[in-house]
Amino acid sequence: MTVNKVELAPLGNDKYQDLLQKVVAPGPAEEQPAPRGRGESPVRPSNWVEKSKKEMYIRQLKVERKLSIAASRLALEGQTKAKPKPKRKDKAKAKAKAKKRLKRPKAKVAAAQSQSHTGSHNVYAHSKPRVVVVKEAAKAQRPQTVLKNKDSNQHKVLQQTIQSNLECFLFLQQPEEAERFLLLYHRSPVKRRLLNVNAYNIVMRIWARKGCLQRINRLFSMLESIGLQPSLDSYAAALECMGRNQSCTEAIQRCMQQLKNDGFHVDELFQKCLFEEDEKENVLRAIRIVQPNYQLPPPPSPQTCKSSLLRDFYSKVNSRMVSYPKLDFSVQELQERFQQQLEMELNNTITIESVESTKPLTPQAIKARKLLATLRSRWHDSILQALQKSKHSMSKLKTASGYNILYPYLCLLPDEEYVGIMLQILNTLSPQGESLAVLARELGSKVYNRYITQRKLRSRQLEKVQEVYEDYIHLLAKDSQVGMPGRGGVLGPEGYRAEELWPYMLIMRLGMHMLELLVHAVKVPRNALNPHLEHKLIPVLYHVYSFRSSWQVGLIKPHPIFSQIVSDAAETLLTFNSSAMPMLCPPVPWTSPHFGAFVLNDTKLMRFVDGAIQHQLLLEQCPPVNLHPVLDALNQLGNCAWKINQPVLDIIISIFNDKGNEKLDIPPPISEVPRPPATPSNSSTWNKSQKHELLLYKKKTAEMHSLRMDALYKLSIASYVRDKVFWFPHNMDFRGRTYPCPPYFNHLGNDVTRAILLFAEGKPLGPKGLDWLKIHLINLTGLKKRNPLQERLEYANEIMEEILDSADHPLTGRKWWMNTDEPWQALACCMEIAKASRSPDPAAYISHFPVHQDGSCNGLQHYAALGRDLIGAISVNLMPCNVPQDVYSAVAQQVEEFRKKDAEQGVKIAQVLQGFISRKVVKQTVMTVVYGVTRYGGRLQMEKRLKEIDAFPEEYLWEASHYLVKQVFNGIKEMFSATRDIQNWLTESAKLIAQSGQTVEWVTPLGLPIVQPYYRSKSTVVSICMQHLSVKSSNSNQKPDTVKQKNAFPPNFIHSLDSTHMMLTALHCLRQGMTFVSVHDCYWTHALTVDIMNQICRQQFVALHSEKILQDLSKFMLEKYCRYSSPVGKPPPCSYLLTLIPSPGGICLEMGVRHSAW
Repeated sequence: MTVNKVELAPLGNDKYQDLLQKVVAPGPAEEQPAPRGRGESPVRPSNWVEKSKKEMYIRQLKVERKLSIAASRLALEGQTKAKPKPKRKDKAKAKAKAKKRLKRPKAKVAAAQSQSHTGSHNVYAHSKPRVVVVKEAAKAQRPQTVLKNKDSNQHKVLQQTIQSNLECFLFLQQPEEAERFLLLYHRSPVKRRLLNVNAYNIVMRIWARKGCLQRINRLFSMLESIGLQPSLDSYAAALECMGRNQSCTEAIQRCMQQLKNDGFHVDELFQKCLFEEDEKENVLRAIRIVQPNYQLPPPPSPQTCKSSLLRDFYSKVNSRMVSYPKLDFSVQELQERFQQQLEMELNNTITIESVESTKPLTPQAIKARKLLATLRSRWHDSILQALQKSKHSMSKLKTASGYNILYPYLCLLPDEEYVGIMLQILNTLSPQGESLAVLARELGSKVYNRYITQRKLRSRQLEKVQEVYEDYIHLLAKDSQVGMPGRGGVLGPEGYRAEELWPYMLIMRLGMHMLELLVHAVKVPRNALNPHLEHKLIPVLYHVYSFRSSWQVGLIKPHPIFSQIVSDAAETLLTFNSSAMPMLCPPVPWTSPHFGAFVLNDTKLMRFVDGAIQHQLLLEQCPPVNLHPVLDALNQLGNCAWKINQPVLDIIISIFNDKGNEKLDIPPPISEVPRPPATPSNSSTWNKSQKHELLLYKKKTAEMHSLRMDALYKLSIASYVRDKVFWFPHNMDFRGRTYPCPPYFNHLGNDVTRAILLFAEGKPLGPKGLDWLKIHLINLTGLKKRNPLQERLEYANEIMEEILDSADHPLTGRKWWMNTDEPWQALACCMEIAKASRSPDPAAYISHFPVHQDGSCNGLQHYAALGRDLIGAISVNLMPCNVPQDVYSAVAQQVEEFRKKDAEQGVKIAQVLQGFISRKVVKQTVMTVVYGVTRYGGRLQMEKRLKEIDAFPEEYLWEASHYLVKQVFNGIKEMFSATRDIQNWLTESAKLIAQSGQTVEWVTPLGLPIVQPYYRSKSTVVSICMQHLSVKSSNSNQKPDTVKQKNAFPPNFIHSLDSTHMMLTALHCLRQGMTFVSVHDCYWTHALTVDIMNQICRQQFVALHSEKILQDLSKFMLEKYCRYSSPVGKPPPCSYLLTLIPSPGGICLEMGVRHSAW
């Protein structure tokens, strides 16, 4: 998110701009025809008629905007000032229209301002915003096709914004405001195209709760007047109102008869409608007035997943041949843990002790803390006053020129909560500042999340969650006898209503308004640290700019006085959102795209970029049964209970509080940053070198602060849960790759984080467990990568003295563990080996330690399997070999052979590179070639590796990296010929699809629908008095980005296969009762079950690649993108390319993988 440097002039009194008004306000857009889609009539009005109408409406639009501004100068979402005067012949008409407008001011301005946030990032977009945006308003708007193209994603985003506003009124129980807002769109022939029956239904629900049947009847008439048919939800609202009022039999009978006439059945009300609070009871009461013996329809019979990969899995589950794996907790213990988690989420935030709290408290810190407490009390009052004043001004607008679009969103929570959110942002602000856009998004998102929590509480959805979780507890608890449910998971709550997403631009506007209040309200005395200075209040926060490339980015930076007070106070309390913490109970099971993970905190099944909704739409359209395997796999990953490795944590904290250690990946404090050389006090006399050194110092300081705070958060959270058992709920990205939801502390973290995590459940090592611990240790060292497992085990036995010394004297001994690739995990493993080897019976030793099994360049493994490529399969250990194959070393050897030939022929750079080509130099490029790295990106990787070699001549860096990347690509092409053919086919197919104006979609072998979210980015200008913010976005209302679509398809497709393989492995480990978690292609389990997991992993890899993956992909793309033949009956041109699937080789994958030891 960036702002152009020419956009920096403040707007004066023109605080905001209504972006969406320019799209949906009456004007030329109303009469412009939309581009014709498939199946639409080609007939169009004549050009001169269109031109005449356009000119007339442009003139009317200019007059209306000018008079609207005159009606309310205080409008925070006000219109732009400069407007061209209308022509003389239109003045009378404009005045009449303005007079009519002023008679009912609320509706008009409400429309304009509600539209200003209607969610699409690119409704009013500039690639580079101009200096004076007010001039833009005077220009005639281009025809807006979105209002007529109801199938466009932009149209859906606009509908989403309207419904978000109506949902606010529903939450606030303001039916009059909701209906006024709805009428604003309903009365305009153009703007009503943004309305669907759902908008009317929301207003009906509000009136139904008030028992106003007459108002609901009016809404039914409005639907009929514009040709919309009432939906089941419409009739549900009417019947709810009748049940609440105990209406007469005749009225209810008429309603039910009309319901049948529209093709619905009474039972469908309870099968398809989603109810809140007491809505369902009142609908049932109304029906039983006319049908006293009416019984609710039985729940639908559960469906079974039809995936060929899991047919056997679910058939055995359904036959109750397996039981659900139990946790080591009783029903009562799990119920108590659920209540603890619920309490934490109800509080929204949690404050914990920092690991720096052990430091002694100095008099200076005591004084600074006291001052900070006094200031915060004042700031609280100042922010509260500013917020209330702002809301009061907005409420006055309701009688002047309509209400401000943000006003209802500032009424959803108690004022104290908004103040708390703003103070939380202030307390966590870095001394280096933060992007205005990032802070705005964070503020708006915090309000949205708390609103969702309140909605769930008010609508009794929490009760439904508790009902589901109670059943789930009986599946998990060790003292219950409930068997495996029908699909390996649990059924979702009846009638769970998905929460409406707020459009991204609305969140940004709300956040920027709150940020502006914060900046203006929070002040600190100038003499707070120096009593000799004048007592004058100065702002705590400043708005400054920083260059990023050719753009200037708005930053909010704290005043040095504030930063110094915070630094001196050395506060030891950290406040986190409850969603940032591990869960204290097993996660709520995923049962739909809208239900799962945390108890109350809003969590999406699929992560998406800001403003993107296409993934969610795709998931909602997907048959629920197709998502069962994915949901069950996420539940399996989330059910793994964890605990803290306290001895390792204590060692890490001691080093953290003792200036850190960069070699061990423990960031030092900022005080350890090397100071720049002394410079003259007058900056104008600095030379270029001094300026550069100061810039590097500031950059290093910012980086160290970021790393230090990240480590502080992780270690503090770990210390908080050191005596607890906890869980990580999971969700996934658009490719199906899974991630823990808590962002700071989880097992996907770095070496430090992984070293302090243990499985909460312990299992005996068994006969081979100790050997696996030793092999795992050698794997962590980075040594013996090309040696067989037996040789690694023998090496571990040879160095047992070093292992035991590391375990017993980690900081005072010989410190062997510090010289390994993953030192902290190596130390933790040394300690586990020491305890196990010293136990009376190592096989009976109860181990909680996770043992990892990492893939051999998984991307290339999938390509080799798809292409049945013999040489490639051998290189990535898909075929039996005496020793493990290392593809990186093989490529390095191939490149070295190319170099020797070129050196013999006198190629200078080949001669310079003698002795410098190694596994390390080529590894990153080989690893990322499969994930779509270009030659340009590969050259940068090579250059970085060569820079790390001190002896390599710097003047040859560019030429050498250019030469090497060429040879690496040639080497991979020779070794993985089928891989390049498949990559090329995927790339060309995606290019063809994107050039046709469509995004690339596919379905994974487990049934998960995937769409690539790459669109041409545009900028939308959002304005506040501080600056114009040009918000860049890539959303589905723009054309696909052809370059990104084609380049990303091969790696994303492989990522989705990798995720499918992981999920298959997870589900079959679940059936075996094993503990299983993954870090993408690295699988973790107990030492006891490593052999079983390895067997399952191989079986599922073979099963996955026994499917006709590329053939199924080709068939899907043909059906989706080549459905229409040409007029002469020929197949569309795209069909030929999409059928050109590369021919596979002839290796037997099953025999190779199952007999490969690596």
